[in-house]
Amino acid sequence: MRLRPRHVRTRLTLWYVAALAGTLALYLGATLVFLRVSLRRDLDEGLYDAFERVEDLLEAAPDGTIRMGGHGDEDEAARFVEVWSTEGGLLYRSEALNGGVLGRAPSERSLSAPYASAVLRGGVPVRVLTRRHRIGTRDAIVRVAVSEERPQREWRDLLVGLLVGLPVATLIAGFGGHWLAGRVLRPLGDMARHAEMLTADRLDDRLPVDNPDDELGHLARVFNVALGRIQESFARLRRFTADASHELRTPLTAIRTVGEVALQEEQEPARYREAIGSMLEEVDRLTRLVGSLLILSRADSGAVLDRRELRLGELAQQAVSLLEILAEEKGQRIEVYGDPGVSVSADGLILRQALINLVDNAIKYSPRETAIRVEVRAEAGDGMVEVVDQGPGIPEAHRERIFDRFYRVDAARSREEGGTGLGLSIARWAVQAHGGRIELISDGKGSTFRVRLPAARSGAPEKEDG
Repeated sequence: MRLRPRHVRTRLTLWYVAALAGTLALYLGATLVFLRVSLRRDLDEGLYDAFERVEDLLEAAPDGTIRMGGHGDEDEAARFVEVWSTEGGLLYRSEALNGGVLGRAPSERSLSAPYASAVLRGGVPVRVLTRRHRIGTRDAIVRVAVSEERPQREWRDLLVGLLVGLPVATLIAGFGGHWLAGRVLRPLGDMARHAEMLTADRLDDRLPVDNPDDELGHLARVFNVALGRIQESFARLRRFTADASHELRTPLTAIRTVGEVALQEEQEPARYREAIGSMLEEVDRLTRLVGSLLILSRADSGAVLDRRELRLGELAQQAVSLLEILAEEKGQRIEVYGDPGVSVSADGLILRQALINLVDNAIKYSPRETAIRVEVRAEAGDGMVEVVDQGPGIPEAHRERIFDRFYRVDAARSREEGGTGLGLSIARWAVQAHGGRIELISDGKGSTFRVRLPAARSGAPEKEDG
């Protein structure tokens, strides 16, 4: 059995009705209590005034009895009156009490609490005031009562009216709350229906924003921002997939073409070796491309960095050592200098790959017989590596996208050099994964890639999500 309502509109209405009913019940209860106390106080004040008038009217008769003097019988205050002696004997009782007495003789307890409520034999509720009074030469106990019928009737009429009005008010509030909840939640329903129609082909659609200043408008704006990010991610993924497919198709097509040409007719062994060598070059390019794609896939899935305190100069020297043979083929020299004591907390494999990509990029685009400078230093508490080449530089129009995947300033020349367009993208990811940043400085006479990394903190090695 389902007790929880399914719809938010119904739950909001029920909560609203419950809260309103509880509030009204507390308010009405407090009102009834206040009215009861107020009526009782007014009645006691009137009873006190009546008692004082009765005291003025009571007098001792010559025969020793007590009577109501003057026109006391006509006074409404003298309607319910009893006079008792201090010994407990009844000295006077008004005619209205002949059919029903107020009770037994007053006791000391009734004198200590002079106000009390009682019911006559005829069922008439009265409020009683009992006090000592001296009549003539003798002490007596006077008891005066007034009817409570009118205050009690007024209170009961109000109670009935409130008990009838509370459910009616709650019912009206329920219908009003249900209508109001539907009106408030209508924009949310519109957004939900619009969101249901969103697909991968319609990510450019946005949710309607009726009022951008309220909470639902803020929700819609946040959702639209998220949709924009998803759209951008899809666009990047599509570009990446298209670029990767193109890059993979090029070496595969070359391998297939070389193989088919070599098999068309009988050739000399030297021609076969030449064809196989050409195919191996394409395989090598394909291998590097697949390796780069795997690194980027690891970056996108959140790689775990095995951080350790490392000498930044040693990492730079290792990267240069792996690429020196490429520089020698072009007659280039790589100079590494700077502060050997600069330390950073980093994953050695990932950060070294970033430095290798930067140095390899400098070798590819620097002219022959030039120098490439790699400088390591500390600056403002950070470790810094600069890779400076003497290449043609990077035009300003391309600097914003130079770190994008598969982006090339000169696509034809990059393929001739064996590049995949992923080296700088991998370098940027590796640096950012370590909490650093990479900057490009190019003035048309060469390029400087500056890597800034947080300095190492003393402590044990740590692992961290990249």
